[in-house]
Amino acid sequence: MTRVDLTDEQVMMRDVARDFTRDVVLPLANRLDPEKGDIPRELIEQMGELGFFGILIPADLGGLGLGVTDYCLVAEELARGWMSVASLIARGNGFYRAIRGGPDARAAKIEAMAAGRYLGAVALSEPGTGSDLSSVACRARRDGDEWVITGNKYWCTFADGADFISVLCRREDGPADGPQTIGITVEKPRGELPSGCSGSPIPKIGYFGWKTWELHFDGVRVPAEAGPADSEGREAVRDTAFGLGVARAHTAARSIGLARGAFEDAVAYAKERVQFGQPIADFQAIRFKLATMATEIEAARSLMHHVCAGLDAGQAMRAEISMVKLFASEMAERVTSEALQIFGGAGYTTLYPVERYWRDARLTKIFEGTSEIQQRIIADLLLGKPTRPGSN
Repeated sequence: MTRVDLTDEQVMMRDVARDFTRDVVLPLANRLDPEKGDIPRELIEQMGELGFFGILIPADLGGLGLGVTDYCLVAEELARGWMSVASLIARGNGFYRAIRGGPDARAAKIEAMAAGRYLGAVALSEPGTGSDLSSVACRARRDGDEWVITGNKYWCTFADGADFISVLCRREDGPADGPQTIGITVEKPRGELPSGCSGSPIPKIGYFGWKTWELHFDGVRVPAEAGPADSEGREAVRDTAFGLGVARAHTAARSIGLARGAFEDAVAYAKERVQFGQPIADFQAIRFKLATMATEIEAARSLMHHVCAGLDAGQAMRAEISMVKLFASEMAERVTSEALQIFGGAGYTTLYPVERYWRDARLTKIFEGTSEIQQRIIADLLLGKPTRPGSN
């Protein structure tokens, strides 16, 4: 694996995010996560001023015009404080390619997105559909100059706080040679659900800071330009493939940030906690745990930097993207669990952030493609797809 050296600009970007996390994000997370409070709008505005929502957005559209490496460096630092905040930056960086409309309207929306003033949510999963998104049942019907959306969605985080929701639908009466599923943008007032859409927050065990919703679209009407033109199929496939790669690298970065937070807290606690007349950091069992945790974090970071550099160079990195997502998320669950063990009984309380890292790390093995989906992708690329029907 080629060593990736960060540029001076990348180090500066990382350090800005690190200082912001230490001074702003972490204290806020420690206060709000235990009470399941929402990320305040003031924090979003601060992140917008720092450019965190526009890292990947081209400079001529109001963003910073940087690469996936910069994006993941910032995400790792923010996740060290609160994974929900690290996830929030995808609502700009990961969405700008999907903004629709005429050139002027699109440019204005993307510029606002880069500043954190126009952010999105995405509704992909459904009550009966998770990994197999080709089986979505939510329908979009063309009626003159409008799309009409009817159906249920599940696991739509930030549905209330976003300025729009991108809804994956099965298209009725679409062209036979075109995509059968399409994304349609539903504009809405911030702080509300769209007109004609009802829903309720899903009770979660973690990922606090914002609500995750179950939604019902009951004939929601949006302008025709909110959906893709029939000529956009090939470009949409290419953008989706790149977007999935960035999203999975982003999950790896968040996983590493969570592991780092738990590890750094465990190191500090081990030095302070005294048992049998000495700090527990002096016990070989604890020292070996910490040594293994540090090694796993560094291995995941090295792989992440390798993948990000490849994506920035325009390489497909198909296997490596799944590998880094799989390895980093599995690593994060192990490391955060070991950190909680070092805290002992104190770790099983809400008095220390380590339990937050542990809860949130568990989610990284599920979203953006489960660990099992990543294993399937890697195996298919190594061995070819199985010949027996139903093996996948």
